[in-house]
Amino acid sequence: MAYKHLKQFIDTLEKAGELVRIKTYVDPKLEIAEITDRVSKSPHGGKALLFENTGYDFPVLINSMGSYKRMCLALGVKELDDVAHEIEDLFKMLSKPKEGILDKLSMLPKLGQFASWMPKVVSGKGSCQEVIMTDPDLSKLPVLTCWPKDGGPFITLPVIHTKDPHTGTRNVGMYRMQVFDNKMTGMHWHKHKVSAKHFMEYKKLKKRMPVAVILGGDPVYTYSATAPLPENVDEYMLAGFLRKQKVELVKCISQPELEVPADADFVIEGYVEPDEELIWEGPFGDHTGYYSLADWYPRFHVTAITHRKDAVYPSTIVGIPPQEDAWIGKATERIFLAPIKMTLVPEIIDMEMPVEGVFHNLVIAQIKKDYAGQAQKVMNAMWGAGQMMFNKILAVTDEGANIHDYKQLAQYMFRHLNPATDIYFSQGPMDVLDHSCSKMGFGGKMCIDGTRKYEEEIEGNVEMITTAREINVAEIMQRFGEIKGINDSLLKEDIPCILIAVEKSRPFHIKELNEQLYSLPEMAGVKMVLYVEHTVDVSDLASALWRFCNNLDPRRDNFVVPGNPGKTTAGIGLDGTQKTRLLDNFERDWPNIIVADNATIQKVDEKWASLNIGPFIASPSHKYKQQMYGEEAIVQQ
Repeated sequence: MAYKHLKQFIDTLEKAGELVRIKTYVDPKLEIAEITDRVSKSPHGGKALLFENTGYDFPVLINSMGSYKRMCLALGVKELDDVAHEIEDLFKMLSKPKEGILDKLSMLPKLGQFASWMPKVVSGKGSCQEVIMTDPDLSKLPVLTCWPKDGGPFITLPVIHTKDPHTGTRNVGMYRMQVFDNKMTGMHWHKHKVSAKHFMEYKKLKKRMPVAVILGGDPVYTYSATAPLPENVDEYMLAGFLRKQKVELVKCISQPELEVPADADFVIEGYVEPDEELIWEGPFGDHTGYYSLADWYPRFHVTAITHRKDAVYPSTIVGIPPQEDAWIGKATERIFLAPIKMTLVPEIIDMEMPVEGVFHNLVIAQIKKDYAGQAQKVMNAMWGAGQMMFNKILAVTDEGANIHDYKQLAQYMFRHLNPATDIYFSQGPMDVLDHSCSKMGFGGKMCIDGTRKYEEEIEGNVEMITTAREINVAEIMQRFGEIKGINDSLLKEDIPCILIAVEKSRPFHIKELNEQLYSLPEMAGVKMVLYVEHTVDVSDLASALWRFCNNLDPRRDNFVVPGNPGKTTAGIGLDGTQKTRLLDNFERDWPNIIVADNATIQKVDEKWASLNIGPFIASPSHKYKQQMYGEEAIVQQ
């Protein structure tokens, strides 16, 4: 389904009972984010919120794709898997041998459909240019400041357009934009991104780089900008395919080299000067649930701002999961399963990216296993595929497990796992937002092979010992005073894994503690120990796993304890604690988790009844404040 404009999508949400209009004044500085954080963590993602009284001329739409149902509405489908099935059918049709003239003629209607999805530049102005600001001024837009330690207000749903200066190939991406004054923002494109490559080419040419940013329009534009498409594939072709109607583009007013969707709500036009001094951008409360560290990025200078007469400002917040971006990620997981299967990993059956893994950190792949070493083949293929190169932990299983039932999945994988031989470590490019890497953008990876094993994959005459069902928690904690909490609940579910909260006090502390624990007879059947900081509540499994995945560099932070055949199975300890210079020789600053400040929480508490959102929801930040290491956003070591 193609939406004519963002307001049509808003009307659709409202008719579906998925939207709440908020008429009470709410400040875009911190208050909107705090309200949204409470709602987005409600069951099924709560509702989309339209803030109609912000002190600006434009209402703010947020959490509009923050549930499975709303994500489907945004893409115009009943189920996200419907898109994957359609893509798979297209691949099969195009790759099918065409033996006769009738076979070839039967392709014509489908080829006609392809043509109808391709973006088209139209003459004249679009509705996105109904109003042209005589003096472009970013302060006229209700740009949110989301979190108390953010470097400033950030545009969080910008769809950014650039072109290769040599080929003219368009790229559409999404990179946060910190607003510094009424005509300048930062341009936070990472070195792995296509826009950054375009920037480097302009730099070589010593040529000013035109950039155009849209906000709003059909929500498919926003989704397509986040999609992990191959380089040189136009994101608006994907948008046309999803909406079943081509995207009509118009030339920008002050940057005519670029074209933008005619039906967008806002267009911010400008340029980046390649030789200009970079600007210190950030920190920013990011999708990892931690503040991403400040760094140097290019300056974006605004030359024009245009908008629809009835423009709505779309925004989102990211932070401790789950948030709206989890559902955008779920769409990518389902939609891009088919291309991965058809072009890269033909044995793949299904894929899952748990919310606790915040996209790249944890990916589960299910394969049809036919030979020894197949999990490692899949590992290498996936780590070499586009944005999957940023994956930190890859768990591979076979058709014997249900990857959407985490309990059953864990039971199956651990049953077939020898920690000494079935866990593989590597290193490579990582998301620059991953703070656990010793070097920014480069760190360790881990693949857990939880498939059933062929004879060739079993080393020696290994007797698989029955997994532990219980350990003496009180006795262990009394013996090791640094242990502040143990969650052994998984043992009772036939999952030989425990979580331990540790207060570190010396170098190599986790390594030594892991060896001491595995020397205990009762640990014989425990295959994996996950260590987290002493401030973490290990009884809250989801929260502890989120902290663990963020703070682990698998290659650096693993401690394997070989087993003795017939006596004990092998075990592995994984260190998901905070790293410091003093205790871990870790040279980078370590960010803190994201929480709202007390003043904002109190303001929203007092305002809640007037919002007409529903029953009172306490701030999720209360849960995490006691887990912070200090009041500052960055731990200075």
